Amino acid sequence: MVSKISEGVTISVETFYQPEYSNPGTGEFMFAYRITIENNNPFPVQLLRRHWYIFDSNGERREVEGEGVVGVQPHINPGASYQYMSGCNLRSEMGKMHGLYFMENSHSKKTFLVKIPAFEMVVPLKLN
Repeated sequence: MVSKISEGVTISVETFYQPEYSNPGTGEFMFAYRITIENNNPFPVQLLRRHWYIFDSNGERREVEGEGVVGVQPHINPGASYQYMSGCNLRSEMGKMHGLYFMENSHSKKTFLVKIPAFEMVVPLKLN
């Protein structure tokens, strides 16, 4: 697991290779990731948008951005956390992602950026 604190928000990421949704023979590798967002601020926040940078070890780079995460724009109270699962497909056995969440202070309505730490996605046998 990797974690990073920025702007009073802790982002933690765990990754999981999904062999049942992968097909190495055709270069399809599926990974799931679980993200926990903890609000350490004295005010509630709302996650408005996300922007991902995805790097595949075959040299491919992608960017994905959009509203919210998994179809919602969660509100997170002070001291509370929000957790979700999502996934990423790669064309090789290794890659990494990092990104940004665009958040809003629910009291002042000011927006700010929270950094999502870089995390690796690696087929387990590659680690041997």
